[in-house]
Order: sequence, then C-alpha cells, then structure tokens
Amino acid sequence: MSLKERIIEDMKAAMRAKDSERLGTIRLLTAALKQKEVDERIELDDAQVIGVIDKLVKQRKDSIAAFEQAGRQDLVDKEQAELKVLQNYLPARLSAEEVAAEVRAVLDALAGELGRAAGPGDMGKVMGAAKARLAGKADMAAVSAAVKAALAG
Repeated sequence: MSLKERIIEDMKAAMRAKDSERLGTIRLLTAALKQKEVDERIELDDAQVIGVIDKLVKQRKDSIAAFEQAGRQDLVDKEQAELKVLQNYLPARLSAEEVAAEVRAVLDALAGELGRAAGPGDMGKVMGAAKARLAGKADMAAVSAAVKAALAG
C-alpha cells in the first residue's frame, strides 16, 4: 500500500471513529496533496508525498513558535495536535550522528568532483547534494547545521 493510499484509509477510519481533530488534519493533508497533483499535473509517488508532509510539518512548527511568542496556548495546542498526526506519516528520522556521517560522505564525493576540499563558499553545492540524498530522511534544518559545522571545521 502506498503512503497516499494509507492516508486515504486513515481518513476513512477517522470518519468512522468520528475523530474530528484527526479527520480535519488528514483532510488538510489530502487537500495539499491534491493541490500539488493538480498544479503539476502528476500523480504523486511516496517521496513526493513525504515532501508535502515535510512542508506541512515545517509550517506547523513555525506556527507553534509564533503562537507561543504571542501567548496563544489554545492555538499552540491545536497546531501540536496537527503536527503529531502529520508526523505519523513521516519515515523514521536520522539521528544527528547519522546526519553528520551523511554530510561527510557528501563532502567527500564533492571534493572528488571539485578536485579540492569544499569550503564555506561551496555551501549551496553541498546543500543541494545533501538535500537530494537526505530528502524525507532528515530535518533539513539539522542538515544545514551539520553542513555549516563541517565546512567551518
């Protein structure tokens, strides 16, 4: 069963269970998936579905930070509940050590292509390669931090 099919089945289960909070979040997710399919005129595969979920997760985290700063605990609770539902569809994330190891592998491969060690000016190239390699497996903010640390040191 594809990830998209699993999401649809979970939506049906939430309807049967009358779980309105979970149902609302899953409907929001299916709407985002459908929007991407219509905009790009494609059928999404699992990797693209994970990309959409990642985007929604990032939006929730940004909203939570903004609402906490504004002192709106009611909205923070709502966003955290949505975040929890969305994270159920993401694959297991890599640990910080695993991310650092992957970044080192990307730097080694890039050094071979460039004929020299990558420096701070190569941040864009390294991030592009790391993003392609780690999309859906790691939080890109953690990847960016690991790349900056590796290039600086």
